[in-house]
Amino acid sequence: MQKRDFSLHGAVDLGARAAAAKRQQERAERPAGPGGQYVIEATDANFGSDVVERSMRVPVMVAFVVDKEPSCDALMGDLEKLVGEGGGSWLLARVDIEINQQLQGYLQQMRVQRLPFVGVVVQGQMMPFINSVPPEAELRQAVGELFAALKEQGLMGEVPEGAEEPVEAAPPMDPAHAAAEDALARGDFEIAAEAFREVLAANPRDDVAKRRLALTELTIRVKGYDPERLESDPLAAADVQLLQNDPEGAFDRVLAVVRSTFGDDRDAARVHLLSLFECLPADDQRVAKARRALQAALF
Repeated sequence: MQKRDFSLHGAVDLGARAAAAKRQQERAERPAGPGGQYVIEATDANFGSDVVERSMRVPVMVAFVVDKEPSCDALMGDLEKLVGEGGGSWLLARVDIEINQQLQGYLQQMRVQRLPFVGVVVQGQMMPFINSVPPEAELRQAVGELFAALKEQGLMGEVPEGAEEPVEAAPPMDPAHAAAEDALARGDFEIAAEAFREVLAANPRDDVAKRRLALTELTIRVKGYDPERLESDPLAAADVQLLQNDPEGAFDRVLAVVRSTFGDDRDAARVHLLSLFECLPADDQRVAKARRALQAALF
């Protein structure tokens, strides 16, 4: 397989949008290929309902691609084969970023510079997965390790392994959540944060909104960091590490500050770590482990 990234700058050429839209319509009309019943053609309009909402039940892998780009097409072919083998234990969403440019907000959040890019949405939260085109054997191993880790953390959802659950119309998303997710997909992080706050004002027990707000606020914070701060401030470096899907590394970095400081500096690190915990489900084993380490460091 040819391993070649595709420039994100070239992927959003406005002159190509009409042709890309026509190709998207043609894809929707052609017969499903390998794993087709588990593949979603995700768009600006349906991403919230067909991807984010479904991710509350099973993980949804999202491939951001450009149609007819060889590296993107090769990666999609391998992913479609793997999702078919998964038998409904996870779903695959394809995003043609050439015509669904509102979804660039997710690429900004993940700091993606080149395509193809693949993330995975679990319980409403997008996490980075791969930003390259690995050989099929390497991709298969990476996918297996990813879902084994999610299964260990209890995040593989309600569909048992091997179950036959084809893609069906997802139930409508709560309008308040939909507004927040739409803003997030557009990259309007401040508007998304305010929308999630409105959701929580109406329902303080909405755990998904709590996590989404914490992650959105973290993204806003990181966008304001400069490289020099990342080199000198371990708390800022931990923020970036968590956004790069390394929560354990982020937690360990902040714990090191807790163990090596006193007084106000230690308390600031403690509070910062608690804010990072909010970005993950409360029952995530990595959070539980870090909470125990924090208690040991403090007492």
